[in-house]
Amino acid sequence: MQNYLIKNISIVNEGLIQQGDLLIKNGRIEKILPQITSTNAGVKEINGEGKFLLPGVIDDQVHFREPGLTHKATIYTEAKAGVAGGVTSFMEMPNTIPPAFTQELLEDKYRIASQTSLANYSFYMGTSNENADEVLKTNKKKNDVCGIKIFMGSSTGNLLVDNPSTLSKIFSETELLIATHCEDERIIRQNLEKLKAVKNELTAADHTVIRDEEACFESSLRAIQIAQKHNTRLHILHISTEKELQLFSNPATAGPLKEKRITAEVCVHHLHFTSDDYDRLGNQVKCNPAIKSPNNKKALWKAMLDDRLDVIATDHAPHTLEEKGLIRNSKGALVPSSSGEAGKGLYEKAHAGLPLVQHSLLLMLYYYKQGAISLEKIAEKMSHAVTDCFQVSERGYIREGYSADLVIVDLNGSITVSKENILYKCGWSPLENVEFPAAITHTFVNGNLVFENGRFDESQKGMRLRFER
Repeated sequence: MQNYLIKNISIVNEGLIQQGDLLIKNGRIEKILPQITSTNAGVKEINGEGKFLLPGVIDDQVHFREPGLTHKATIYTEAKAGVAGGVTSFMEMPNTIPPAFTQELLEDKYRIASQTSLANYSFYMGTSNENADEVLKTNKKKNDVCGIKIFMGSSTGNLLVDNPSTLSKIFSETELLIATHCEDERIIRQNLEKLKAVKNELTAADHTVIRDEEACFESSLRAIQIAQKHNTRLHILHISTEKELQLFSNPATAGPLKEKRITAEVCVHHLHFTSDDYDRLGNQVKCNPAIKSPNNKKALWKAMLDDRLDVIATDHAPHTLEEKGLIRNSKGALVPSSSGEAGKGLYEKAHAGLPLVQHSLLLMLYYYKQGAISLEKIAEKMSHAVTDCFQVSERGYIREGYSADLVIVDLNGSITVSKENILYKCGWSPLENVEFPAAITHTFVNGNLVFENGRFDESQKGMRLRFER
């Protein structure tokens, strides 16, 4: 395979930014030195002057919709979009059709990814009220599977796990990390009934009232109590409220991330949007947990920066425009698909979730330019910490001997999100028309230069992630 020498680049890694050269050989980082002189004609040089090298983003929560929902997305399309955005590895959720409720169905997803994904991949084992014994078979694959996903809210049918005996059995017997979606369905139903009693028509702005802070807090509290009882390795996904933050350890006393038994994720849309955006974007930003009031966004930023929230992810969840109740008008802008009497019930019919994996790193680089976060912290929360949290083997850091999953960013470049450059199969983004003051120029996956200035090399596919448990 092609080897590369990246020259004169600013390397962002492990809390430092250092100027230097980096040699990629046989898919791995061979050398990192202030200066490397190549005498090998087989090494391709890349001039990194004025640019920054970061470890590839590891997104620990995505929904790529395959199998069964491929009208929305496929592993191929969404992994390709992710690579263009600097995402070199992903961990995908089990709520496909059929759900990944058996070991065979779980392995089917790995088979698809091995043939189509340009990024590295792992898949969560899915949980229902009836498949605890099957879930626990994943213990034998603890070095090959990222974790077990439990929907403790915000799901229906057999994906919603609310049987106390099932939860107790899995929490007490699993050897893997459990990732939870925490929203209390009882509180959500009560809020919905109360709102319907006083409002003739619900809108996207009501989403944050229905799925309120209390619904999130009560479910997260319950998950933590069960985990503490059984000393389970628990990871709570997409924390969205200020109130939930009291559940997580003070950074001064929590100890190293690798030693934490309970960790938490925050998603880029909860760090960016607030309930003030419903008037402008409507169902584009309808997601679960809901985007909430501005005080929550402010609190999430503080908790992420002081390490109460451990990792940044996307919860990338694409739906078609029709499923979101949207169309493009004559100017190409996203607008509600109908209005007046014909549009009644549009909010309740609209699917929850938004596509983000192509733009998550760009969004954080935007906040770097705003002075809200350092480049070192971006590398930590989107790469290093994900590796430490999940115990990913030999990725997430820029270290000699590690797999060469790397991204080069140009902080003097820019890109404006448009329907022409969106790579999601669904073809839209809530970030359309946003100009990011940075550009991703190169993405390496396992040493292969998969993305370079808008062009893709699809000759090599990503690898299955391994875990050091």
